[in-house]
Amino acid sequence: MKITVLDGGSLNPGDLSWDELNQFGQVTIYNNTEEKDIINHIADSNAILLNKVNITESILDACPSLCYIGVQATGYNVIDLQACKKHKITVTNVPSYSTGAVAQFVFAFISEFACRTKEHSDSVFAGEWVNSKNFSYTKAPLMELEGKTLGILGYGNIGRKVAQIANAYGMKVIVCTRTPQADILYPVDFETLLKESDILTLHVPLTDKTKGIINSNTLKLMKSSAYIINTARGAIINEYDMLDALKNNIIAGYAADVVSEEPMVKDNSLLLAPKDKILLTPHIAWAARETRQRLLDIVIENLKCFIEGKPQNVISD
Repeated sequence: MKITVLDGGSLNPGDLSWDELNQFGQVTIYNNTEEKDIINHIADSNAILLNKVNITESILDACPSLCYIGVQATGYNVIDLQACKKHKITVTNVPSYSTGAVAQFVFAFISEFACRTKEHSDSVFAGEWVNSKNFSYTKAPLMELEGKTLGILGYGNIGRKVAQIANAYGMKVIVCTRTPQADILYPVDFETLLKESDILTLHVPLTDKTKGIINSNTLKLMKSSAYIINTARGAIINEYDMLDALKNNIIAGYAADVVSEEPMVKDNSLLLAPKDKILLTPHIAWAARETRQRLLDIVIENLKCFIEGKPQNVISD
């Protein structure tokens, strides 16, 4: 079997090992693959592993040997699943590997908005505490999380983990989800979620229904003191509308680990947002070493199960 990893550099920048793949056949690893090189890289491959490389029907038409695609992530919007079904290609993903890491990252964003630790640390190193007449001072308003309302849009594994952490902080958790579940104490509709949340965190996949669901109309329903956290997909947010909302104090702040086009393009509107109202990180909520090792282990197990005729985590049925 010929196995090709198309964009392995993010999953394994050098601190993990691909060696276990060698037991299955000939392995070629590319750290990155540009669109113009996709067919050349995989033309005679039987199995490919990828994260963010788009696989279209025209690519599959040019790669008749391909029978397996292993997505090295939970989200799989980069894959044309209908075309894969047509070509009888099995596609798998890796659910739940990053639940703890992403939930942790959500609260890193929330805590930064609440405590402004970096801003105050910078102030100390700039000499402001040394020169202060008071033993304590603040550079920005601080916020207690206890008693605040955390709204969760989407209640899969990550949404549930975020709710557990919020409960430990003493927050009220309200949830909007398509699938009612017994452990949701305060289920609400989407409009109520927007109106009542002090902090709104997004945990839905990117679909035709969720694309741009946070826009000028929905933002205006929120409290002017509210914050939005996005560790899901960038395109769930209309980024131009978000810029307008931040500039005009429609909401208090936005934190995102994802943007609509990745890597981020230089004319992304969010780069023009007021710096005290926005936090942006380069899609790293999943990137702790422990998390990536777990991901790689499941990627390899998915391929092994496919080869043995017992595929798991299949998304192409």
